[in-house]
Amino acid sequence: MEGEIDHRSTRRDFIHSALHRRDLNPDPFRQFADWLAAAAAGSFDATAMALATADAEGHPDVRIVLLKHFDEHGLCWYTDQRSQKGQQLAVNPQAAAVFYWPENDRQVRVNGPVESLSATEADAYFQQRPSGSRFAAAASEQSQPIANRAALEQRVTDLQARHPTGDVPRNPAWGGYRLLPERFEFWQGRRSRLHDRFLYRRSEDTGGAWVIQRLMP
Repeated sequence: MEGEIDHRSTRRDFIHSALHRRDLNPDPFRQFADWLAAAAAGSFDATAMALATADAEGHPDVRIVLLKHFDEHGLCWYTDQRSQKGQQLAVNPQAAAVFYWPENDRQVRVNGPVESLSATEADAYFQQRPSGSRFAAAASEQSQPIANRAALEQRVTDLQARHPTGDVPRNPAWGGYRLLPERFEFWQGRRSRLHDRFLYRRSEDTGGAWVIQRLMP
């Protein structure tokens, strides 16, 4: 590549909405559920989140994963625990996630520790996945090198031959995680970059209840 690629003049204004303190649900999980439902009504892959982890030395890593379910305890996703994120979470069980919904000019950031889901939960989700996804997960050792595409597809073919009825078992290394939020931040884009930002954090002064604070953009 020759020369600089310049995007300093690339911009758009944010015109969709505003976010006021009076609009916020005191429970960040309910606020998140409302925003996710609004995004799902008009967004492609509304459950996609950028998940950031770090290794034992603090080197960061980030990728897109899909949120599969959540409740008042945390946000859950599934993956091969031999993957880079799985190895990083094994030594540094903290993560940050970001949801971005440009159709609504909204962003949600979530931070907190991470715990593994039970084998029972992993089995339940694995069995409800489409057959092709189950075979793909069982055949792949996520993040490990492989010679070529043909070799990867052959691993699936071999598994299908061994399980012609589709009853491929879940590899014990494939499982789920739950991010246990300690902080939520809700961001609403506004004109002239004077955005609305609200932080929810648990406070020891209030017995662990959520405290809401407006942040400058």
